[in-house]
Amino acid sequence: MSENTFKILMVSGPNLSLLGKREPKIYGTDTLSDIEKTVSDEAGKYSMGVTAFNSESEGDLIKFLQEHGPDADGVIINPGALTHYSIALRDCIAFLKCPVVEVHLSNLHAREEFRRTSVIAPVCDGQITGLGKYGYLGAIRYLHEKLSS
Repeated sequence: MSENTFKILMVSGPNLSLLGKREPKIYGTDTLSDIEKTVSDEAGKYSMGVTAFNSESEGDLIKFLQEHGPDADGVIINPGALTHYSIALRDCIAFLKCPVVEVHLSNLHAREEFRRTSVIAPVCDGQITGLGKYGYLGAIRYLHEKLSS
């Protein structure tokens, strides 16, 4: 495999560590590790390296993005429940100079009313929701096209 040209961060928020166990009818049966491997394998096809990070803590996610975001070429983020209320995470993402794609496994717009609003989406290039793990693959392909043009 050739040297990775682009550095991508894959950031996962609260409760995503429960994937594969938590409500599989909504979130599927893949674990977060399964999804991270799938994303890394797909990214490798495009000479992209992925650094995955997961935390249950808003502060840890922000700290990670502050430390690693300035050197990243792109970010894929599933903020979990922080999607709906974390102004601090939103402000951190707005600080980044690279493209950011918000991804959700379930279709937020077909769920409870409180899940339909993202405070994160307005500071991202785009949002992919409801395609399961395939949303992450779409995000990788988008970042490849954006970064290669």
